[in-house]
Amino acid sequence: MSSASISVSAVLDPAILNTIFESQKNNEFAVRNTTPAQRRKKLERLLSAIIKYRKEIKQALFEDLKKPESETDMTEIFPVTSEIRHAYKQMSTWMREEKVPTPLTLTGSSSYIKYEPKGVVLILSPWNFPLNLTLNPLVSAIAAGNCVMIKPSENSPATSAVLGTIIREVFDENEVALLEGGPEVAQSLLKLPFNHIFFTGGPPIGKIVMEAAAKNLTSVTLELGGKSPCIVDQTANLKTATARISIAKYVNAGQMCIAPDYVFVHKSKLEPFISLVKAELEAMYGTDAKQSEGYSRIINNRHFNRVKSYIEDALQKGAKIEYGCKLDDKDLYISPTILSSVDPQSLLMTEEIFGPVMPVFPYDSLSDVMDFINRREIPLAYYLFSENSKHIDYVMSHSKAGNGCINHCGVHFYNHWLPFGGANHSGIGRGHGFEGFKSFSNQRSVLRQHTPNVLDIMKPPYTDLKRKIIDLAIKYL
Repeated sequence: MSSASISVSAVLDPAILNTIFESQKNNEFAVRNTTPAQRRKKLERLLSAIIKYRKEIKQALFEDLKKPESETDMTEIFPVTSEIRHAYKQMSTWMREEKVPTPLTLTGSSSYIKYEPKGVVLILSPWNFPLNLTLNPLVSAIAAGNCVMIKPSENSPATSAVLGTIIREVFDENEVALLEGGPEVAQSLLKLPFNHIFFTGGPPIGKIVMEAAAKNLTSVTLELGGKSPCIVDQTANLKTATARISIAKYVNAGQMCIAPDYVFVHKSKLEPFISLVKAELEAMYGTDAKQSEGYSRIINNRHFNRVKSYIEDALQKGAKIEYGCKLDDKDLYISPTILSSVDPQSLLMTEEIFGPVMPVFPYDSLSDVMDFINRREIPLAYYLFSENSKHIDYVMSHSKAGNGCINHCGVHFYNHWLPFGGANHSGIGRGHGFEGFKSFSNQRSVLRQHTPNVLDIMKPPYTDLKRKIIDLAIKYL
């Protein structure tokens, strides 16, 4: 399938966006009534296109983020291909009517939930994992039977261009359309009365999206972020913990919403923890990460200067450099960095870092750590490394988070059976697998009456017999 390419200048005209939106509204019920087999065909074509353009995807992500090819395979392409295969296998089950019990008072009827497409939906995707976080929600939207308009980030233009090629090759515009361009395009799109908006990005923009959606009473899924904490207690396997924390923190140069933002380490383990992280970083990237083919760069000057300002502010307030802290603005390079003695009121600890900087703190009392974390916004992820079941139970019962791992970091994202999303400041709603399907579906409740029902006679005049029946229902049913 194919459709005319949409130029960046053209989509700045709201009339063009309206035309595409109306074409999808006109096609909504045709797409809504597609069978599981028809939807699987669409996912097959999408999967084939991703494989076909795998080389171009890798090149685009290198242009945008200097992302290594193997990292692109693992963190961009594989999550999407595996999500497609999971949806392909499970779709018939998801689309099936879900039977639910019916109370005794409604005897003679049956009840079920029918998952129906929401209609025409909007996906607003970010720049840090521009393929993964664009196509993953698209898979859910297709599985649920929706028409989709997509606005990828203007900060990753090379990847957006490849995405546009893939979408135009696989779908007709009246079913799925990708629109490149700047913030003006997103602003124009947000004025349209979509049936659902799926946004991935930071909380400040998430608030703008939610406010715009409210004007049309549009439902939203917001996958945001926040400062995801990590705790390493005195019982943790330190070598394993440092290896897993290091890759989760520094992959994509730290530009990952589920990266451990800062780490609390039991005071008895702090020095060996820092030493092992240093050794892990040099094992991954060598003594100079700038020369490594496995290390990414910051997306653009604005974000480079943002992270740089956080580091400078922390150092001015007494932070100590334990490792790294080498910056090159021309190359948008910030080396893997570890800082200690960081002021809790510094920008590094009041803002989401979204960069390759790890503040580490010693702790003595686990309750003090929980108090510190719980005074902040609910994070997207929460990580704990411990072999003590009491410590694990304590942290789980005294913390709030969207998701997370025990004795690992970030890998929960790869489990399609786990709902993925935040809470309050870190997000609203869930994605991945069945939860992603549900986000793009309306759960339509249906009761079907088969025989006469006692409620048919429970109307005026209210005789003594009717009142007795009502009394019995209130007491026992």
